[in-house]
Amino acid sequence: MWKKVLIAIVLITSLSFATEVKIRDEVYVEGFRPNYLTGYGIVVGLNGTGDGTTSRYTLISIANMLRKLGIYIDPTQVRTKNAAAVMVTANLPPFAKPGMAIDVQVASIGDAKDIANGLLIRTPLYGPDGKIYAFAQGPVSTGGGFLESNKGGKVQKGFPTAGIIPNGAIVEEELPFDFNSMTEVTLSLKNPSFSKAQEIAKVINQKYPGLAVVQDPTSIKVRLPQTKNKTEFLAEILDLKIKTDKDNVPTIVFYEKTGTVIMSGDVVIDTPVYVSHGSIYVTVEKTPVISQPPPLSDGQTVVTQGVTTKVQEEKGRIISIESAKLSDLVKALNDLGVSPYDLIAILQAIKAAGKLHAEIKVM
Repeated sequence: MWKKVLIAIVLITSLSFATEVKIRDEVYVEGFRPNYLTGYGIVVGLNGTGDGTTSRYTLISIANMLRKLGIYIDPTQVRTKNAAAVMVTANLPPFAKPGMAIDVQVASIGDAKDIANGLLIRTPLYGPDGKIYAFAQGPVSTGGGFLESNKGGKVQKGFPTAGIIPNGAIVEEELPFDFNSMTEVTLSLKNPSFSKAQEIAKVINQKYPGLAVVQDPTSIKVRLPQTKNKTEFLAEILDLKIKTDKDNVPTIVFYEKTGTVIMSGDVVIDTPVYVSHGSIYVTVEKTPVISQPPPLSDGQTVVTQGVTTKVQEEKGRIISIESAKLSDLVKALNDLGVSPYDLIAILQAIKAAGKLHAEIKVM
């Protein structure tokens, strides 16, 4: 199934045509950016998968929380199997107003095994200036991740120690930013390019002559007219369309939590490239062993467990990639039988060797 998905992506993205896109899709507006918020909180309601007693900060945090509610308890008497200390993060979008709901990410910082379906208690989220800009609270979703363990072993899917709360924070304070007092704005290209910067300035000046000036491959400075509403003007120029073609930067995105790899654009590799892949398999089997006592003895029949451990190392296979096409690279890696996580490691190694010409992003 993985092989079919990869080939389908290559066939679609390897085709490149000149298209029209809006300026807003190619640039950031300087000053109009999200801001990171961070907080420390407690997730409760876990089914025995929370922090252990060695995470003393969790014990102290719960005792302090209860003290604010009028309940005084010695931190050493707190049991935290159903609670976990977490870091809470969020992106505060530009022009966010009080009352707006934003998503938050929650991640365990202790030895909790699973925070799925836990409830995050109200947590203040701080900006870089130390001020509280939002409060987060709500049930944690780990996207289907789970952890099941018993004496026979452990089964884990995904990363159940990190999750999200959709619309889990309410904005309490807006960022100090006065757009109406600005006389100019700077458009910063997401992918720096001389030709694209010139094209954007040309399109803007065709509608509003003399207002756009290219500063460098990344920046276009645009003067805001005094006779026009600034918000309306900015919306108009960001909706203008430019032509874009093969100069789009090829990109490979890795989602390591799920093992997903997304490839886009005309990814070019320098040939030849040699990839070696080998696997080690460890098998542990338990089989019942019946011990019979000798005849006419007073012994009893006993059933014990016999344990057999096998270690098998698959011979490394080397495949030569003699083409610069992404489709050939993916086909060769699929022929090796690599897993998504192995694919991520191999592509990163090829990039580190200077053979892969694409931007790699790890999410």
